[in-house]
Amino acid sequence: MPEAGSDAGARRGAAAAGDDLLALSEPVRARFVTRQEARETGLAASRDAIRAAANAIRAVHRGEDPRADELIGQARAHLARALEATDDHPQVRHAGFIDDAAKEVAEAVLTRTAVAGAAIGGPDATGVDDLAWLHGLAETVGELRRAALDRVRSGDLDDAERLLALMQDILSVLTSIDAPDGLTRGLRRATDAARAITERTRGDLTTAAGQRDLVQALEAHRAALERGAP
Repeated sequence: MPEAGSDAGARRGAAAAGDDLLALSEPVRARFVTRQEARETGLAASRDAIRAAANAIRAVHRGEDPRADELIGQARAHLARALEATDDHPQVRHAGFIDDAAKEVAEAVLTRTAVAGAAIGGPDATGVDDLAWLHGLAETVGELRRAALDRVRSGDLDDAERLLALMQDILSVLTSIDAPDGLTRGLRRATDAARAITERTRGDLTTAAGQRDLVQALEAHRAALERGAP
């Protein structure tokens, strides 16, 4: 009989230990539920920010400046919501998707500013952190190439050259950041891509300038011949 009582006591002790573990795990489970909710909110807001930023860039290239400004405001609001939702959850904040959204927002803001010919602001004025700003600058180079080629097609080679000069200035900034990729999230690769884009654009504008000069020389020669005709 003592043995049966001992087994029952052991079972009660095991059950009590199980209850204790459940009690201990309940706050852990609750924290994971809260973290998952923050992730879902932050992920959805980040996607909305990326979508609005991409649409803003398209509006910039179409010359729809008021629409671009409206979309940039939306993108910034979505990014702010993502940051607020993950403020107490660093594991979620630094998972990568919010960084991607911040980079896209920076690209939209910088593209809008650069194409308009206004002075480019730093990270604080852009509304993002340092790395998002740098990566946004690198991505902006591609958008400036598109804008420059649009100017070439419309015959505004002077503004195309202004955009090329800005691309070169951005490249100079990017190459001045000498830090390991682990700290810059692969900025070196983005810089290499920006350099290649800038070189192609320089080649395209050099060809366009040569064609312009040739046309001007031919027109001047024709005008001279017409003046000399009897």
